[in-house]
Amino acid sequence: MTAATALLPHDAHRHLGVLPAYPFYGGPPVNPDVSARATIDELRRDLDAEGTELAVVMPNYGVPDPAPSFALNGLCLEAAATDDRVRAGIWASPRPQDAAGTAAALALAGEPGVRIIKISFLLGGSPTDPACAPQLDAIFAAARTHDLTVHVHTSPGGASDIDQVGELVERYADDVRLHLVHLGGGMSGHIKLVGGRFFDWIERGKQVYTDTSWAIGFAPRWLAAEIEKRGIGADRVLFASDEPWGDREGEYARLVAATGDGELARAVLRGNAERLYA
Repeated sequence: MTAATALLPHDAHRHLGVLPAYPFYGGPPVNPDVSARATIDELRRDLDAEGTELAVVMPNYGVPDPAPSFALNGLCLEAAATDDRVRAGIWASPRPQDAAGTAAALALAGEPGVRIIKISFLLGGSPTDPACAPQLDAIFAAARTHDLTVHVHTSPGGASDIDQVGELVERYADDVRLHLVHLGGGMSGHIKLVGGRFFDWIERGKQVYTDTSWAIGFAPRWLAAEIEKRGIGADRVLFASDEPWGDREGEYARLVAATGDGELARAVLRGNAERLYA
């Protein structure tokens, strides 16, 4: 066993809460996130079994109604107050129709244990939609005030594409940490980020971070190689399981294989999370 494989990772992004079944894509109502945890005790048993010593836990989301995710903010805060290993993320929405829920969520940004604000455009809205600008300004202002990191989902196409989400980097990441979940999302996002944008942003002083959850197999290897070649970025990549939507064991194995057993592995598996979230 190498030094890296003996080093259990901190988890910079996972979810808590069970969502209502939903008829995705015209099929019957389903709960595809079969390992979703409804209670803090269930989460703690998972952390015990994994040996996880630090985890950033945020509300589960994915059904078109954001109300269940807003409602889970309190559970995540309670988890952070209950277990010293847990740091909380709060769910907010850029959509104008969710402005009241987002305002209530941002009122929690200064609570003990909160480390991140999570947003996504999967449920609607866009980084370039003027109607979303007031909510986005408020979200990033709260992050700036309370020294929090904003996590944003990335995936290919539509409003979550890195072409769109990159506008948030340009607009806000000079003085707010912005974590691009899923390494840009899919083949196109990986190539756009690792092929240059991620490193260009770092060189320009943007406070941009990422993780390799959901990444296609080649991408973590390429990212590690580019970090070594360019000499920058080792402090900007974190391990994330994205449970229950990700696969912790698979994410861990892939990242260990990509980063080896040296300083890069120690940074992405533990050091960067400790610096940002401990």
